[in-house]
Amino acid sequence: MEQWITSLLDSPLWSLLLGFGIPAFFIRRFEKKLDARETERRKEEAEREKKAEERERNREEMNRLQVKTTMAAIALGEATARAVQRIPDAHCNGDMHAALDYVKTVKHEEKDFLTGLGIHALYDE
Repeated sequence: MEQWITSLLDSPLWSLLLGFGIPAFFIRRFEKKLDARETERRKEEAEREKKAEERERNREEMNRLQVKTTMAAIALGEATARAVQRIPDAHCNGDMHAALDYVKTVKHEEKDFLTGLGIHALYDE
């Protein structure tokens, strides 16, 4: 048995197998490590993309709320001005009428702008 093992270890075939087998083993281990790193990198990138999409949704919601707040402030200011105009002793001057006209103009410009954005959003991809 010892002679058979000794003759096997001395054979060129065995040397050839060892010569290719050992480096191949280490190469495969290195490839597995690289694959694991690549998988981890892809997972982190997907996470970053998900967070970026969430931030974008939050920005859009904030913009929507700011527009609603602006419209509410305009409506409140307009209602207050009209109420003051109805008071007999208020003596509204031309500034009140000019402010109401300006608010009306700005309100319609903003409405037209937002309507245009909505229409573009329907057709843009």
